[in-house]
Amino acid sequence: MEKAKQGKRSRDKGKRRELELVHILNDNGFETRRGYVFQGEPDIVGLKGFHVEVKGVESLNVRKALKQSIDDAEKRKDGVPILAWKKSNEPWTVTLLLDDFIGMIRREI
Repeated sequence: MEKAKQGKRSRDKGKRRELELVHILNDNGFETRRGYVFQGEPDIVGLKGFHVEVKGVESLNVRKALKQSIDDAEKRKDGVPILAWKKSNEPWTVTLLLDDFIGMIRREI
C-alpha cells in the first residue's frame, strides 16, 4: 500500500476516535469539540484545565503518547495532560500522571 494512503487512513482513524470521544463527553453534559491542532489546540477542546491527547491505535507506547500530552500541555499552558486512548472493541482508557491525579482528588487542580 502506498505510504500516502496509509497516512490518510491513520488520520481518518484518529479523527473518528476524536469525534467518538467528543460525542461521549457531550452526551455526559460537557461541551466539547475536536481541536484545531494546526492552530495549536489540543485534540479535544472544552474541558477547562485539561489538555487531552487522543490516540486510537491497536499498539500504543503509553509513556511516549503521555509524554506528547505533557510536552504540549507545558508548551500551551492549558492544563493537566491527559491521554485518552482506545483499541478496537475495548473501552476507552484515560492515563495521567499520579501527581495530577492526586491533585484532582484533592481538588487542587
